[in-house]
Amino acid sequence: MAYGRHRPQWAPSGIGTGAMLTVGLILLVAGGVFVLHAMTGGGRLPSAGAQQIPATVGTVLPRVDLSRVAPPLPASVPVRIEIPALAVKAPIMRLGRNGDGTVQVPPLADHNLAGWYDGSVTPGQAGSSVVLGHVDSYAGPSVFFSIKNLLRGDRIDVVRADGTVAAFAVDGVQKVAKALFPASAVYGNVPYPGLRLVTCGGPFDAGRGQYLDNIVVYAHLIGIAPS
Repeated sequence: MAYGRHRPQWAPSGIGTGAMLTVGLILLVAGGVFVLHAMTGGGRLPSAGAQQIPATVGTVLPRVDLSRVAPPLPASVPVRIEIPALAVKAPIMRLGRNGDGTVQVPPLADHNLAGWYDGSVTPGQAGSSVVLGHVDSYAGPSVFFSIKNLLRGDRIDVVRADGTVAAFAVDGVQKVAKALFPASAVYGNVPYPGLRLVTCGGPFDAGRGQYLDNIVVYAHLIGIAPS
């Protein structure tokens, strides 16, 4: 997601292929409308930082070592995300869908705010929990600006409403073109407790006012961390 510029192209899980394609088209249209309202910088370009993708970021789905996955946790909504390697400590809000079927995003004005999509499982449950965060705006970096720098094994902690801290280990980071967004891999429920972080990055299309790629971090539950 590019903060200040557009909505990402993603589709919720649990919908058929035809419906998924339709939602993708709706998201493109909605993103275009959003750009018209957000692009008030007189043709300015964002910082080049989000366009620079490390060589460690691949284009294929990372593998998961299922022998290292912890048992699932009971449902509890997330309230905070912490990524020690990136010095990220951010509250998490709840996100649903807009009236047109697009996935909501956190407000643009708050750079240190992530959002959990409530159409996915809560972090730690069996399945894919999806947390969205903006990458930047013309004002500077946002909460998920540096998730592209995460490496396999890096830790992600999610503080939950019941007081537990679900600890995840990164499986890998994937760069995907928005036109080919892997909705089934991101939103489709896996048979283990998984976490997906999603933001934007890669080339920036000044004419459309948005990044052309999504950055997706895949992780698995490794246990409960001390609160």
